[in-house]
Order: sequence, then structure tokens, then C-alpha cells
Amino acid sequence: MSPRLEIARHRSQCARDAIEEADILMAAHRWRGALNRLYYAAFYAARALLATRDLDSARHSGVIALFQQHFVKTGIISASIARTLPRSFESRQTSDYADTAEPNAGDVRALRTDIEAFVVACADVVEQVIAREGNHR
Repeated sequence: MSPRLEIARHRSQCARDAIEEADILMAAHRWRGALNRLYYAAFYAARALLATRDLDSARHSGVIALFQQHFVKTGIISASIARTLPRSFESRQTSDYADTAEPNAGDVRALRTDIEAFVVACADVVEQVIAREGNHR
């Protein structure tokens, strides 16, 4: 497997790990930490897809923009699933940096459902790329 596809698979695993970390934090009612880990699950999943095309950005907003350009506008990831990434970014920003913003259990649980769908959709595309490229060697 090429190095870029190994990176893509690694980032997909990081996304799944971040969801597991969020679940642990949710069980402990640590909603701010869970929200943070859920956003990072989506972020890692998006970066996994970007790696399949040798793309990346040093900025979160850059990752979101590249993801939109290369995977949403092209129809590879549906717009309804893709909305989760910028929405989770905004939620995490608010939770991490607004002194009075405290995420609630219902919002975090709902976000977790959306993040899981996002991570699965991204991982499915990563695995399709790996399978397709493996068949062309």
C-alpha cells in the first residue's frame, strides 16, 4: 500500500479512536471534552480522505475547505453528511473558547450520532480507494 493510503487508513483509525474517547467522556458526563473528541473524530476522518489525494492543510478551516472542494462538491460525500464537519467545528470552537458556553448532554449525544455517520462515510470511501488502487497494481 502506498504511504498516502497508509496515512489515510491511520487517520481513519484515529477517527474511530476519538469516538471511543468521546464515549468514555460522555459516560462520565464530561460534555465539553466529549464534544472536543467528537469534533476531532470528524476532523481526522476528513483528513483521511484528503490523504487519499495527497492533500492537507495546517489550518482546520483549510481542511474543511479542501474537504468541501474535493469530496462534497464532487458528490463523493453527500452534503447532508458533510454538514457535520463545519457544524462540529463551530460547536467545538464555542465550547472550547466561550467562557459561558457549556454543551448539554442532548446536543452532544445528537452530535455523536451525526459524527459516527460522517466517520463511517469517510472510512468507506478510504477503503474503496484502497481497494481500487490495490486492484490496479
